Amino acid sequence: MPQTGKITREFFRSQIAPKLGADRSDVSIGPKHGVDFGVIDVDGTALAMATDPVSILPDLGFERAGRFAVRIVLADVAVSGLDPSHLAISFSLPPELNDDEFATVWGAIHDECADLGVDIVTGHTARYAGCSFPWVGGATAMAVGDHDDIIRPDGARPGDDLVLTTGPAVEATALFASLFPDQIDCEQRVVDRVAALLDDLDAVRDARTAVDAGAVTAMHDVTEGGLLGALHEMAAGAGVEFAVDRASVPADSDVEALCDILGMDRWSATSSGSLLIAVDPDSTADVVDALRARGTTAAVIGRADAGSGVVLDGESTEPPAGDSSWPVYEALLDPGQ
Repeated sequence: MPQTGKITREFFRSQIAPKLGADRSDVSIGPKHGVDFGVIDVDGTALAMATDPVSILPDLGFERAGRFAVRIVLADVAVSGLDPSHLAISFSLPPELNDDEFATVWGAIHDECADLGVDIVTGHTARYAGCSFPWVGGATAMAVGDHDDIIRPDGARPGDDLVLTTGPAVEATALFASLFPDQIDCEQRVVDRVAALLDDLDAVRDARTAVDAGAVTAMHDVTEGGLLGALHEMAAGAGVEFAVDRASVPADSDVEALCDILGMDRWSATSSGSLLIAVDPDSTADVVDALRARGTTAAVIGRADAGSGVVLDGESTEPPAGDSSWPVYEALLDPGQ
């Protein structure tokens, strides 16, 4: 198990997968490494669920931090193909967070949920000694709908096109540019522009747009382990090979510049808000056009083939050993290290 970040596939298989409580017949999609959500059957209705930590970064400003936090939580259920509908959220807050600051966080979460049609149904809120930013709780997002409308996380098929939104490392660089603007040795215009990209990351609405536009067979948000990690997780889940053309992957010159300055590999850096989407080739153009119409960068970066693994420009790859953004974050937190 790594010191920081998500557990490995091997740890999941050996320590978690064999011990999942009662084996109930109403669970149609259960826990699997790299899978964003599970599904329960409730009298013929599908209930998709995803649980994530709640991260509040005060230096973003509490309104912006609250909106960013809830979007990350809702994204993991949005990739089921169902619209997020309900949220349960628990806060274990540090004592230094005052009432007005919490009110700002909560107002942002309420506004985002109200706009998306998400009802907050239960939760827990308290201050506790020993709690600290950014990890201040956990939340479970839910989506209710028809089983036939579920887009399975292992649904990619040979022949499907692979569509990527936004691009690699956008979240990581946007966060660092927002949190540590004075520590990044780069032109201020570039830092400011990349920082502003954080507000455009919206995997929930992008997932909804893609599903409405065409025949999506699988979706996965690009979080820890970055694009390379997401490719491996999604390909392994479906039992297919992903063949990717590096030149087709969306690239933002300012994001790339910050990655170079920070010494961060953009292919293995978290990019929450980016979606990896498998699409029936008959629908690819419609899905890409719909995403671009709402202002989201989207491109076809490869295809699914029979086989296994991830091939970049004809060369086989291994899953990343970790997320390249974590050591950069730690160094920026403690520049004298």
